[in-house]
Amino acid sequence: MDDVELDEPGLRALLRAQHPDLADLALRPAPLSWDNQLWCLGEELVVRLPRTERAPDLLRKEHTWLPRLAPRLPLPVPVPLRFGEPTARFPKPWTIAAWVPGEPADRAPISRGHHAADALAGFLRALHQQAPPDAPTSRLRSVPLGTHIAGMDTQFRDVASRVPRAVLDVWHDALAAPGWAGPPVWLHGDLHPANVVVADGTLAGIVDFGELCAGDPAADLAAAWLLLPAGANNRFFEVYAPADEATIRRARGWAVLLGVMLVCIGQAGERGLPGGKPTWAPAGTKALDRVLASGGGAGATHR
Repeated sequence: MDDVELDEPGLRALLRAQHPDLADLALRPAPLSWDNQLWCLGEELVVRLPRTERAPDLLRKEHTWLPRLAPRLPLPVPVPLRFGEPTARFPKPWTIAAWVPGEPADRAPISRGHHAADALAGFLRALHQQAPPDAPTSRLRSVPLGTHIAGMDTQFRDVASRVPRAVLDVWHDALAAPGWAGPPVWLHGDLHPANVVVADGTLAGIVDFGELCAGDPAADLAAAWLLLPAGANNRFFEVYAPADEATIRRARGWAVLLGVMLVCIGQAGERGLPGGKPTWAPAGTKALDRVLASGGGAGATHR
């Protein structure tokens, strides 16, 4: 992580210099995201200030593409509204976006499973349209699942004491599934509990589109187990349809990969290590439990 972060006076000075019409709105810090420092600006806006080396490119990508996609999406998303240029005070580009109210799902899990399944399926059905040739790609999500074999092996060793070995059967079954044969579709690319918000027990918005890219829809369909309560995955796939069995098998594999990643990062947070997120470990273990409870594994032919 980089060290460049702003306090309230520094941010207000930045606003006065570049967006003076917003400079007198109330400011309050929001929880740090993985890549950005966040400040709520008034009641409806959020300032996003990069804090990692990759974050400026992710913000530029969101600023370019998310306003084009947002009108067709049925859930609130943080549409970028203003752009901030690098200065001596803050030497990186930054953005002002729409604030999406709610609590992150790693802190306020979804309880209204069927309602959230309908909302998530509707959102992904609207998003998963064929992407244009110039759509961005991601080295993490625009690639076949098998690209992550080495990383998965390493991460699983790190969390083996708290993750059932049975998840490896699901992982290997997903690797054996036929690959995506259709055109690349738009993906959120990072649908885990910290990147969605919950209100009244259900899905209230989708945030952090930094991994927005084109690829196999299975990478996003993993959210059926990463986000929804046990048993809601069946309802999700009924509403999302169509999704063939190979795609569902690959989606389970992505859920295992991301679930193990959440446990790894959460475990680091429990140890007080930089970049760790303690709330991610229980979110990851619950997701893996849901994958196993859904009947995934070698030879599985049902949801």
